[in-house]
Amino acid sequence: VQLQAFGGGSVQAGGSLRLSCVASRSVFSFSAMGWHRQVPGKQRELVATITSGGSTNYQDSVKGRFTISRDNAKNTMYLQMNSLKPEDTAVHYCATKGRSWGPYDSWGKGTQVTVSS
Repeated sequence: VQLQAFGGGSVQAGGSLRLSCVASRSVFSFSAMGWHRQVPGKQRELVATITSGGSTNYQDSVKGRFTISRDNAKNTMYLQMNSLKPEDTAVHYCATKGRSWGPYDSWGKGTQVTVSS
């Protein structure tokens, strides 16, 4: 599967961005899709996930600010990011997993999100 992520950019603290991730096949073929982020020198971390059944889960630091969603007809996953903070600055990646018990096994190229104070 090919994943293409876009929508990153530079905003001031308190601003919003929406990331999109377009998949080359139906989102129903994945057990889950997720957004991850990575800061240089740190491990990549899981930000939000959405399962094939539509269940969502978030990292504590983004709960109430970020919303993950999916448009099945467009094979696209979104991450609406509101009330952005400087600590949200990172390269954001979308990924999919074929099996619920397995790792994320397909990754898109990252998109940079920069939040200035």
